[in-house]
Amino acid sequence: MQRAAVVHSAIMAPAIAAHALTRSFDGFTAVDHIDLAVEPGQFFGFLGPNGAGKSTTIKMLTGLLAPSSGSIQILGEDLFYNPVEVKRHIGVVPEGMALFGKLTAREYLLFVGRMYGLDKGTAGQRATELLEFMGLADQSKKMIADYSHGMGKKLALAAAVIHGPKVLFLDEPFEGVDAIAAGTLKAMLQGMIARGATIFLTSHVLEIVERLCSHIAIIDHGHIVANGSLDELRAGVQARLTLGTEVGEETEPQERLTLEEIFLHVVGGEAGAARPELELTWLS
Repeated sequence: MQRAAVVHSAIMAPAIAAHALTRSFDGFTAVDHIDLAVEPGQFFGFLGPNGAGKSTTIKMLTGLLAPSSGSIQILGEDLFYNPVEVKRHIGVVPEGMALFGKLTAREYLLFVGRMYGLDKGTAGQRATELLEFMGLADQSKKMIADYSHGMGKKLALAAAVIHGPKVLFLDEPFEGVDAIAAGTLKAMLQGMIARGATIFLTSHVLEIVERLCSHIAIIDHGHIVANGSLDELRAGVQARLTLGTEVGEETEPQERLTLEEIFLHVVGGEAGAARPELELTWLS
């Protein structure tokens, strides 16, 4: 009976959970006691201005950077106490990709597959399928060092999914990827969600986040300043805008707020606006 209770608890656990997660660098706190909970099957967007703490957070969640304090659980397992077991079930496309330039694409995928415990035959079959899917089959014998940035992004994503991860972390996966490839990648990611995987995405391309993600958190200066479904964030911002209206002032029906408008309202700023003192008058 006790064992059944433990199994039920693990099933109900968030796919990703962080409590009071903090990281400081020489007295500067990049991430300051943040709490996150991402449920299984969610496509979760993690947004913030440059320097807000996005990449630091994702590095901690994937075990690439030790937190100064706080705790992380992935699929119910503590990342600190069970790092190898956790990493068997996650895939990561990190900032900078971290590819091995002196290998060919096929060699690299075979290496990654074997490191995740796939047998040689399975790794080879999946490598062939992924290279074809990513449009890299005709470039599979070329050194990775000779790949374009977009080709490297596609290869990094192929390596991140070769073992069928239950949780996938993506740091700017669409940067430098052409529109045709981006469409293929989006379809693949949505297929993973349909099969029950969890995806944690950071991106500056808000239109992509709005189209793909069901839940979003926004970090600013190391703090989570908004967290919820897109509809919840939209309703919260709309309520603030309504409260800011003068008493008795007539208001026109509001158009549905875009994620860009929500983001700019939460972190400060106005779409298309520039502060007068920062305008480049010589360009007018």
